[in-house]
Amino acid sequence: MMEKSNFLTERHKKLFHRHIIIPEIGETGQIRLLQSRVLIVGLGGLGSPALYYLAACGVGEIGIVDSDRVEISNLHRQILHGEEDVGKEKTVSARESIMRLRPDIRLSLYPFRITAANAPEIINRYDFVIEATDNFESKFLINDVCVGLRKPFSHAGISGMYGQAMTVVPEKGPCFRCVFDEVPASGTVKTTAETGVLGTVPGVFGIIQATEAIKYLTNCGSLLTGRLLTWDALSMTFREIKLPPDKRCSVCRKV
Repeated sequence: MMEKSNFLTERHKKLFHRHIIIPEIGETGQIRLLQSRVLIVGLGGLGSPALYYLAACGVGEIGIVDSDRVEISNLHRQILHGEEDVGKEKTVSARESIMRLRPDIRLSLYPFRITAANAPEIINRYDFVIEATDNFESKFLINDVCVGLRKPFSHAGISGMYGQAMTVVPEKGPCFRCVFDEVPASGTVKTTAETGVLGTVPGVFGIIQATEAIKYLTNCGSLLTGRLLTWDALSMTFREIKLPPDKRCSVCRKV
């Protein structure tokens, strides 16, 4: 690690002053953030706030994965994008938004779907992964690759006025497959296109995911490892469910 005085410029000290004076972060934690790499898979309702706050908080390099283009129906929850962005690739729209926020950030764009063929190479470059996808196939794929590579990641899922989040740190707690086992059969779980989604719900969980990444990278606090956090926005109630590892898990037992 570089010397603090050499790495944190005067601009950085001013920009991140309110981070630096938090005892759990300090200059050391801010340096760790600036030297860290985070991958965000999905630039929708979860990925939008996660990307904004990770960039604003000083993560040095962020990879962004999404194959979609901006649609007008996205805009009530996907805050990276505006009406003038409709039709643009989401990765391009996201880059334009984030560069206005923090021009010195390093962004790597992956304007395509993550697959079994490309996921290991992409994920292996990063210190932490934000799983902000909207389909089970991608969620299970990211879990399996991250566990195999021993890469920590934050999962979140949303539907209507409900959401959930957990953090997977391989060998430190259960993985996504320990809890949910297999990809549900097609048509058995409704999508947000069918159930709808309150715009603020992914906002809350995207920020939770960003916070989990920051805590992991700065080595502070307790992560949602072995815990599933749920939120019912309608009743404004949070619930925490303890998650033991599954010794029969087809992924964890191989690590």
